[in-house]
Amino acid sequence: MAVIGRETDAALDMTRDHYGRTVHTDVAKAARANRDKAAVEAYTTHLAPHTGALLDAARRVLDKLPPAPHLAGWRAVLDELAASAAEIRQALERPVTPGSRSERAQHAALWPHLAIWADHSFIASHLADQRDGQHHKAPLTDEEQQHWTGLAQAARRRGDLELVESWYAADGQQITLAYLAKDDDSTVVALRGDLGAPGWQVIGRYAHEYEAGALPSPVPPGVLRSDVSRFDRPAPAPEVSLQELLRNVVEGQTAGDASDALLGAVQSGYCAGPMVRLQELLETSAQFASALETVQGRQIAARLSALGRQINFLTREVEKAAKDLGATVAVLPPHRTPVVRARPRPTVDTAPPAPPGRARTTTRHHT
Repeated sequence: MAVIGRETDAALDMTRDHYGRTVHTDVAKAARANRDKAAVEAYTTHLAPHTGALLDAARRVLDKLPPAPHLAGWRAVLDELAASAAEIRQALERPVTPGSRSERAQHAALWPHLAIWADHSFIASHLADQRDGQHHKAPLTDEEQQHWTGLAQAARRRGDLELVESWYAADGQQITLAYLAKDDDSTVVALRGDLGAPGWQVIGRYAHEYEAGALPSPVPPGVLRSDVSRFDRPAPAPEVSLQELLRNVVEGQTAGDASDALLGAVQSGYCAGPMVRLQELLETSAQFASALETVQGRQIAARLSALGRQINFLTREVEKAAKDLGATVAVLPPHRTPVVRARPRPTVDTAPPAPPGRARTTTRHHT
């Protein structure tokens, strides 16, 4: 599905102008029809015979996992995958003529269900791949754990704790691998808990990262917004690039040209300008940082939110300045004449200009 998605995106890009507007609707429609057909064929060939076994295996593992906040969501995902598989199976049992309009309509109706499998089947695959008896055994005694936790906390305060990787275990605990600098040497430690809050501790010490294989295995990370699909994205909104707006100012001759470019940068709504998009990026990134549910994440979210408010204020100021500039109805003075930077090409059937003579050089003799 990832390959099909990339090929479809490339085909749809060819149907749009440089603002992102679809100008070849028939070609775009054909590209989506090819996508739908390829997705149905891939699903029926590679996945349809195994969906029942995959979901059954995933549910068996899910029932044995320790209680955690994410299990209810995973169970709902498995139910949705089962419902989509049933819809696909029932639709494909109704015969249609190959290549007909009815087949294209059938494939188009199945695309949302295929996108559900493409987006969320990784949870079922992860669960089905789990093996019983994978329980982490702490390689440290209580005394060693206390000792290394103290060293890691002191290194954290000094800035000598280099974080490498972080994940969540099946029980919902956050695990982090880090390099701990000690006496001109470093060792790998495994940490459990939120490093920005008190109470985190070292649960393992290793010579290198490859020795940390006995740690709790990672579970799939979450998503910022549950209703977003990588495989069923809405059509992009038209937009003018910042580079084009800058070019419009450089090539402009009237105050209105520069004013229009500035107003394009702060335009809101469907065809939002770059400054408005930047504010949206900051606000969405703040939501992401907050959704990490860590102390540092919340602190960074506050910083990004503050920057978003500053961009909003700056956007309003740019809009006022743009309107004032347009109200001047001024033009650039004529003494700002263009400079011809390229020599004109010779006309046809004329000899090229003679090259300039070589300057004489004086040879210096060193004694």
